[in-house]
Amino acid sequence: MAKRTFSTLEIFLIFLFVLMTGITVALLSLSFITSGTTENHTGFPTTQIPPATQGPTAIQASPTPSTPEPTLFQNFSGYHIGVGRADCTGQVADIILMGYSKTGQNARGILTRLYSRAFIMAEPDGSSRVVFVSIEIGMVSQRLRLEVLNRLQSKYGSLYRRDNVILSGTHTHSGPAGYFQYTTFVIASEGFSNRTFEYMVAGIMKSIEIAHANMRPGKIFINKGNVDGAQINRSPSSYLRNPQSERARYSSNTDKEMVLLKMVDLNGDDLGLISWFAVHPVSMNNSNHLVNSDNVGYASYLFEQEKNKGYLPGEPSMCIAMGPGQDMLDSTQIIGRIIYEKAKELYASASQEVTGPLASAHQWVNMTDVTVWLNSTHTAKTCKPALGYSFAAGTIDGFGTLNFMQGTTVGDPSWDSIRDQILGKPSEEIKECQKPKPILLHTGELSKPHPWHPDIVDVQIITLGFLAITAIPGEFTTMSGRRLREAVQEEFATYGMLNMTVVISGLCNVYTHYITTYEEYQAQRYEAASTIYGPHTLSAYIQRFRVLAKAIATDTVANLSSGPEPPFFKDLMAPLIPNTVDRAPVGTTFGDVLQPANPKYRVGEVVEVTFVGANPKNSAENRTHQTFLTVEKYEATSATWQIMHNDASWETRFYWHKGLLGHSNATIQWHIPDTAQPGTYRIRYFGHNRKQNSPKPAVILSFESTPSTFDIVTTW
Repeated sequence: MAKRTFSTLEIFLIFLFVLMTGITVALLSLSFITSGTTENHTGFPTTQIPPATQGPTAIQASPTPSTPEPTLFQNFSGYHIGVGRADCTGQVADIILMGYSKTGQNARGILTRLYSRAFIMAEPDGSSRVVFVSIEIGMVSQRLRLEVLNRLQSKYGSLYRRDNVILSGTHTHSGPAGYFQYTTFVIASEGFSNRTFEYMVAGIMKSIEIAHANMRPGKIFINKGNVDGAQINRSPSSYLRNPQSERARYSSNTDKEMVLLKMVDLNGDDLGLISWFAVHPVSMNNSNHLVNSDNVGYASYLFEQEKNKGYLPGEPSMCIAMGPGQDMLDSTQIIGRIIYEKAKELYASASQEVTGPLASAHQWVNMTDVTVWLNSTHTAKTCKPALGYSFAAGTIDGFGTLNFMQGTTVGDPSWDSIRDQILGKPSEEIKECQKPKPILLHTGELSKPHPWHPDIVDVQIITLGFLAITAIPGEFTTMSGRRLREAVQEEFATYGMLNMTVVISGLCNVYTHYITTYEEYQAQRYEAASTIYGPHTLSAYIQRFRVLAKAIATDTVANLSSGPEPPFFKDLMAPLIPNTVDRAPVGTTFGDVLQPANPKYRVGEVVEVTFVGANPKNSAENRTHQTFLTVEKYEATSATWQIMHNDASWETRFYWHKGLLGHSNATIQWHIPDTAQPGTYRIRYFGHNRKQNSPKPAVILSFESTPSTFDIVTTW
């Protein structure tokens, strides 16, 4: 059979298709219950305090802070604690969701809002402080962190810095993309969305502001316990590659332990909690189009509602800060509830107080050029980034669509040829370094229009007494996490800090895909193919985190070099989906009801109303309204309407249906919960439309709609 040749255009289109498919299935991790990866899946912040102003500082300098410092009291045992939560949802339409990077999986509405939850802890005299921020996004991008640090520096001088501020993503695959600067992720996001980026930065900043302004004396307690029924290891055959003697030390191929911090004021009143649990927190699959925080977010939601009875989800006046179900929504709630129930149990019984000084250490590391000591006489090196063939194969919870297979250790000449003609050939150096990975994309040797993967990454540890939080710029497999924790604990012990509890907080500060053990890397399944710095990546991280642990233990953090500062790129690729003018059908206006609610409903049924809509992404530019919807109940005694639910509630759904030439509809659903009381109700819709009268610039106009009422009854 004659060998087929491809035209340049065909080669280019095939390559783009392969690239998008690969990235789709690669930033991925769809999910069922979980994977065995060790990730942060931090907690359920809680703050029973009114909102206020911001928090943190900086990378270098030290201008005079523009925000007054909270009064700090020195005569107490404990810490100053501040907690804060703020919305960071961003764009909920016309943007791809981050995680699967599946072409066509654009946001088309909202199930729940996304929040940034900040925790500030300071010593009694205010001399040292640390900040941990849990953000309901896919992962923290380097650009996001650098921008937040710059703004903190401008506002607070040197109070909050690169070493004492950790930004950690919860890893929902149902948050908006578009906030990255490296080309691989920009392509996966189908462009850089400044609208979403700014909304996220503002939300993170606001959560820190609130925590900063509401600091008060308090105490921190720690508790631990096992969580069952919430996770699986999706690459058990890779796990079996690890030495049997090592595996024999553990009862499972997943980490079941949850570590929880309980924060209270000196009166014992709740302030907040953070928990870490090694789960891949993704139950919403790649058919989902509604922005939401997934199962870990649902756990946070349940805990915050428990601690703030009578308040709507997301209200700032008070906050804490294929799965087992019939569908992805059911699975999300089942797993979220399992995590919530264990956190609630541990919170209630937490009695071991965290005491001791606060410390932090940070370095930037060029991960493409780390010399790893294998023993006292032999060394190895990390590699320039590259993605292997199995990256495009996906994994058990999200298979690829082409002929790529997990466990591939030999490249395919046809795909190699297409890659070489479009991107050039990978060097012999990178191919040799990455073995046995067959290279699909040699991202570390691609620099147009910007580098495709980061060279410089963050390594960071913060300590609260005997607790060490390691900030990991990626996703660890189970055994990788165990090895790092053990190594860091040993390093602390070597220099006098005994019995340290070490937790791994994943998706922090910059994203670098996966980190497997050397043995798991040899199998070249999905996670190994996504270990971009080569087979010795884990050893390099362990080496660098040992350096940080030693510096903290020996009080020599000041002697650490900062390392090579990462770049901040400009002129990133604009989103592929353009802004368009919104139009209402002739004879209608925005918010008009197209399909009204029925006159009567019972508990368990679904109320649905459809409106003449406008693009919801306009609302990320104009924040006149803080919600797309409300469900309201009429209170006859006061002749007022009481808001019962908003778009942060799990009982509501907001769907946007995009039509042609700027036309669209919006559908609001309310899944009536068992707790709903009989009475008269209404659903309201809030939106923004883009209007343009040439040659004038476009303007964003707000509108709202209040359709007719309906009743909830106990009998017909």
